[in-house]
Formats: sequence, C-alpha cells, structure tokens
Amino acid sequence: MTEAKGAFDAHNPPQLDLINDCVHCGFCLPSCPTYELWGEEMDSPRGRIYLMKNGLEGEPLTDTMVSHFDACLGCMACVSACPSGVQYGTLITQTRAQIERNHQRGRWEKLLRTAIFTLFPYPRRLKALRPALALYQRLGIGKLLKRTGLMRKLPENLQVMESLAPPITRAPELGQRIPARGERRAVVGMITGCVQSAFFPDVNAATARVLSAEGCDVIVPPNQGCCGALSEHAGREEEAIAFARALLDTFEEANVDYVVINSAGCGSTLKEYPQLLKDDPEYAEKAERFSARVRDITELLAELGPVAERHPLPVQIAYHDACHLAHGQGIRSQPRELLRSIPELELREINRAELCCGSAGIYNLLNPQTARELGDRKTENILATGAQLLVTANPGCSMQIRTSLERRGEKLPMAHTVQVLDASIRGLGVDALLTTG
Repeated sequence: MTEAKGAFDAHNPPQLDLINDCVHCGFCLPSCPTYELWGEEMDSPRGRIYLMKNGLEGEPLTDTMVSHFDACLGCMACVSACPSGVQYGTLITQTRAQIERNHQRGRWEKLLRTAIFTLFPYPRRLKALRPALALYQRLGIGKLLKRTGLMRKLPENLQVMESLAPPITRAPELGQRIPARGERRAVVGMITGCVQSAFFPDVNAATARVLSAEGCDVIVPPNQGCCGALSEHAGREEEAIAFARALLDTFEEANVDYVVINSAGCGSTLKEYPQLLKDDPEYAEKAERFSARVRDITELLAELGPVAERHPLPVQIAYHDACHLAHGQGIRSQPRELLRSIPELELREINRAELCCGSAGIYNLLNPQTARELGDRKTENILATGAQLLVTANPGCSMQIRTSLERRGEKLPMAHTVQVLDASIRGLGVDALLTTG
C-alpha cells in the first residue's frame, strides 16, 4: 500500500469527482441531525465534504478532523435532500475506511470498538447471550443497579448498552423451508440477520409467514453469518468484505428468485455489495447477481402485489422511517401502501420524520449523549401523533426509541411492518399487536 500522503492513503480515498459534485448550496443542512443539534458547519454534510477535499490536498488526519467524521450518523438524509445527486454515502464510507487504517484512536475507544465487533456481527454469540440476559431481566438486576446508584458508576457506553437490550421472549422455531400457501409465485431466500435473529426472532417468523401467505416458498439457509453492514458503516473494510464473501457463498447455492431482508441497515449494505467487492475478481460478478435479487420485505411484497386476505385492524399507528430504508434505499411509499391496505388501520405521520433517531448502527454506543438527544427528539414527535402503536423496519430504531420512551416513563407498543401485516392476514386482532414491544 502506498504511504499515506496527508489524511489518506492510495487505496480508495474519497473520490475527487464525487466531492466536486457538491456545489455547497446548503439544501442538506436542515436534514442533517448533527447540524440540527449544533449548527456547526463542519458537522454538516457539506462541511465534512470540505474536510475530505482538504485531506486529499494534504491536510493530516488530526483528532479534530476525525471527530467531525465520527459525529456523522451516516443516516443519508442529506442524500435525499441533495438536488445535485452528491453520493455522500460513498464518500463517508471511503473516508471511514481511511480513518480505520490511518488514525490512531484512544485506548478506551479502541477497546470499546473491539468489544462491539467481537460480539454484534456474530449471530451465534448473540444468541448465546439470550439465557443470561433473560435471567438478568427476570430477576430485575438492572432495576436494582439503578436503584442503588451502581449503574451510574459504569462507563456511559456500557450504561447505554445495558439500557438498549430488548425484552427477551421465547424464540419461535424457523425451519429451513417454509412452503407457499396456494399457488407458488416466487422462491425467496431469507436473511435472518444478527441482532434480528438473536433479539427479534418473532420478526423473522412473521416475515416467513407473510411471504408464505403471499405465495412464496421461503428458503432459510442455515448457519448464516453477518452481512457486514455494521463493519462497513464503521470503516472496517476488510472485515466487511470477508462477511460479504461468506454470505454470497451461502446464497449462491440457494437457487432463489429473490433475497429478502427485514432490517433496513442490512438491506442497504446488501444492495451495495457490488461497490464493496468491485476490486475482488472472484466475487465482483457474484455481488452483482446477488444485489440484483435483494429486496426489502416491504419492497418485495409491494412488487408482488397482495393475494392474502387482510382482516381489519382498528388501530392508529405512527410509521417511523428507518434511515437506511427511506434514505439509503429510497423505500418510503411501499410500507405505507402495505399498511394502508389493512382495513380500519389509520396511519399517522411523524413530524420531522427525516431526522435520525440516533441509533445508526453502533452510533448510540459510541456517541451516547448525541444519540440520546436525537432519540428524545424523535420520541417526542412520535408521542405527539397520539398513535397507539409505533411501526418501524429496523431493530436498532426499535431499541433506541424504546429506551427513550422508558427514560420518559412512557410506554408505546412497537412492531415491525411485517408483524402488522402478519396480524392482519392471520386475523389476530389488535390486542396481539398492542402487547408487543
């Protein structure tokens, strides 16, 4: 590898032609969560692009420069707002990979990041935590630690990690093949995810049931690994590539028409595999074939069209746009159309819906104070809708908003979009949803 010149080395630095697409018009500013909080130019998308250009021109990768890049949530709201089509997502991904190779982090942050990436991208390790976490919750140990003040003595990052843990419930069994009900319309490979499979297995079960009801054979390849989303978003390029290769090998043999994902952050990365693996002669073509078949669950259901009967659900819901679904993949209308197709369901929109809730992969673990403020703002806007149920499409969002609700002493049932569809198709009634989350 060529020796670093200024901030960046020669391996995939931020592309100057993409940087020059930014005309500094400022349309991105109102959509940027950190600019909304602080009003600091260097913590806006155009400010960070300016810093990238400075890095290409020889400015060193200082702690201050890195702090502005680290403060970015990678929510891609600026991409939706930009009239010039600036590919900010590509630029920040390239920049973060450079930071991971060329910047020396402090000892505590390095240790924290190592701990996170030793655990979260590994479904088996996460699932192994379920019994201990269930016992911890059942015995009320967390409440005891808070009541005695011991919780406050822990590092803030660990306090946040403890607070984000969702309630552990019995995990439904998910077979390797779920046959279509009625005439088969498609064969769908299903990615079960890491956090989703360990802590939200009921979402995966609902996904399989809905696909089956809509005429799909569902194939669930065993021993799936991580898709690499968390690693890629954090700049751990080699790790992300290794995860991507393994997942491609798993699904190369599945012989499916589509590959479906129900986690927004993962889906965004799966569709970016061709970019991630463009320099890999063995996997570049596989990545192209694979990404062409990837669909978010709501995207695929809207594409196929409904065949299963929808039963009434008299409930008022607020729909939260997960950033990597709305901004990363441009999927906004499909989940709303699917929800509105349910008789008697009322959909209520959330004010400032484009602003991130503060979850952003592992952002809330690394930047807890900023994430907390964004989560509290999002939660306030959600509660203002007066909805009975919050619906979203990403496990990180669910955990972040639930934690914010608990800080306020509020309770609001939460469900994934596919769980609402599942309840309607199965005729379970509203009570089945209002006891979730």
